[in-house]
Amino acid sequence: MIDNLESNYNCANAGQDLHQLKQELAALQEQGGNDQASKEAIHRLENQISFILNKCDINH
Repeated sequence: MIDNLESNYNCANAGQDLHQLKQELAALQEQGGNDQASKEAIHRLENQISFILNKCDINH
C-alpha cells in the first residue's frame, strides 16, 4: 500500500504503482478476510487505485 497519495502525485509512477496496488488487492481478496482490518485495507487499496486512475486520466 502506498503511504500517502496527494494531489501532487506524479503520474509517471502510475504504471508501477497501479500494478503493485492491484497485486496487493488481489492477494487480500483471495485471503477472504472478513474482519474489520481486512475490509479497511481492501477499501483503502480500492480508493488508492481509483485516485490514481482519476488523477492520471487512465481508462481501465
